[in-house]
Amino acid sequence: MDPGTDAADGYAWFLGRQLKDDDVVIFVAEQDGEVIGYVYAGLEPISWKELRDACGFVHDVVVDERGRRHGVATSLIEKAVEWLHERGAPRVILWTAEKNAGAQQLFVKLGFRRTMIEMTREL
Repeated sequence: MDPGTDAADGYAWFLGRQLKDDDVVIFVAEQDGEVIGYVYAGLEPISWKELRDACGFVHDVVVDERGRRHGVATSLIEKAVEWLHERGAPRVILWTAEKNAGAQQLFVKLGFRRTMIEMTREL
């Protein structure tokens, strides 16, 4: 998706709307009063389109360079997984970019495994 010229504003608007849903959570990590990371997760119903049972889904995890390699992403993901588990999610799914090897290593370390491969063809 091309984020366009107002991507930050658009995503902030979207996350604000998501927070009105009881099945969605956003946790933030702070350092010296500044947000240095967040995780956005939610409960997802069964999807016949995706051939997937109901689950918890980590939609987004972002950590500023200052928080990387210090356990910030791990803490955020574990907090989201705990929240999803408390609400009855039988499993947690996430997606990661093919070339994001660092994130993939973290996710494997946290117990995630590959289950699907998305393929794209630009038109």
